[in-house]
Amino acid sequence: MCHALDSNDVRFFSGSSHSELAGKIAAYLAIPLEKTEVRRFNNDNLAVQLGASVRSRVVFIVQSLVPPVSDHLIELFMMMDAARGAAAREIHAVIPYFSYARSDKKDAPRISIAARLIADLLQTAGATHVMTMTLHSPQVHGFFGIPCDPLTARALFVAYLRQYDFDPADTLVVAPDYGRAGSAARLATQLGLPAASADKMRVSDTKVVIGPAIDRQVEGFRRALIYDDEIATGGSIVALSERLIHNGVEEIVVVCTHGLFSGDATEKLARIRQIREIVTTDTVPIPKGKKLSNMTILSVAPVFGEAIWRNYTRQSIGDLFAFGETCTC
Repeated sequence: MCHALDSNDVRFFSGSSHSELAGKIAAYLAIPLEKTEVRRFNNDNLAVQLGASVRSRVVFIVQSLVPPVSDHLIELFMMMDAARGAAAREIHAVIPYFSYARSDKKDAPRISIAARLIADLLQTAGATHVMTMTLHSPQVHGFFGIPCDPLTARALFVAYLRQYDFDPADTLVVAPDYGRAGSAARLATQLGLPAASADKMRVSDTKVVIGPAIDRQVEGFRRALIYDDEIATGGSIVALSERLIHNGVEEIVVVCTHGLFSGDATEKLARIRQIREIVTTDTVPIPKGKKLSNMTILSVAPVFGEAIWRNYTRQSIGDLFAFGETCTC
């Protein structure tokens, strides 16, 4: 389904982090993707100028928080501030990947709860509404003092994975840790499969240990769908895959929303021959060199496009939320 927004009332912009996805969302909404000029002065300061009038209009700005995250974040702040200073009626920050959601608690002395800080700064910069997808920590949703829509790509995964016609007698969905157990259970329910959850302990940013709690849960299953919110270094997926294989799992399908694949993540995953496929989305741009032959990238443009359309036309988007039982997007 394609919806057309009123191009006289709406302005659609993209930051420099993921213009390809922004273009797909704009195409879904049959609205032009306006130009944005981003310059860097010789003192390293950024300068941003919106390429179309926004006075009294509804403004949408797409920016994913991918490396260099700080530059992209400042760029987003400046775009919103420019829109507010030019008398925009509404300013919607569309952030497909909100990387700071991982910093959601004070788990060491004298550190910042950065997710809450960034949420405050988005509002300070002019955002009247935030739209994002699959927050690493669901409680980050509550950090925002303005409306925030936490969307999910689960319907895309369900529609794609149904082609396999998995047998619940030999296939189950596995969450890499207890924090993702709810999400894994929702995916499993929609696929008609059982679900299990691993006990993960993070040793460092790149090393994790999977405990023995998963062993009895996967006994007798031949195939596993590992479902996670993101893959960065690949440490969690590698450790869990090795544990599953040790317990007799012969085939693995990895499913994640945010495919960052930093460092040598793809090389580590490619070495595990039991991984049949990696299914991810385009919330972050994946360089050509990171795209493995067994990798499938689904576009989230229809999900964001539908959510934007419903928001603009004042319709409910509850069934598109990450915590919803179903998603018909």
